[in-house]
Amino acid sequence: MKRVAIFGASGCGRGVLPLARKQLEVSNQEYKLVFVDDQPSSSVVNGHQVLTYSEWLSQPASSRHINIAIANSVIREKLVERSMSDGVQFFEVRASNVVELDDVKIGDGAILCPFVTLTSNIRIGKHFHANIYSYVEHDCVIGDYVTFAPGVKCNGNIHIEDHAYIGSGAVIKQGTPDRPLVIGRGAVVGMGAVVTKSVPPNTTVVGNPARPMNKS
Repeated sequence: MKRVAIFGASGCGRGVLPLARKQLEVSNQEYKLVFVDDQPSSSVVNGHQVLTYSEWLSQPASSRHINIAIANSVIREKLVERSMSDGVQFFEVRASNVVELDDVKIGDGAILCPFVTLTSNIRIGKHFHANIYSYVEHDCVIGDYVTFAPGVKCNGNIHIEDHAYIGSGAVIKQGTPDRPLVIGRGAVVGMGAVVTKSVPPNTTVVGNPARPMNKS
């Protein structure tokens, strides 16, 4: 039997598993879909079994496939590395109404929630999370383990480096082909921020226009 899991039985995972279920229902394959969680608070969530990772690995399987629905990108990367070491394969979860246009390439293990739009000439790294109503416009380059909260507006000619987090409703101003706007590695863009210029690595910006958050 094909064993399929969503890693994470909390809020993010509970929103992702129904999307995976719809994908699997039309696959004409025998499968078992469960939640995997290292510290499960219940044995069943929304009608689906919750197993620890070791319990899931112990079950006989023709193949194993997992999607890491954990918002924290550092933890997400660690879980990806652990799964890879155990020979587990990754799969993309994509809502049926996602819009994808021309020349879009996405790495393994993405989550594309309902009403996400990806226009044209876009490169996205592995284990990308795009929450509901987010969009990525033309000629953007997005790194690995990047997270978009709901309603992110990522306009054209923007480069977002690994492990960046873009908060709900944030707007990132369009760059230019010769000078893309860059969101640095590990940067955090706060909820509702309007980003009009590049953000250095490991910097949190908030407000309109977005500025580095004061540290007290």
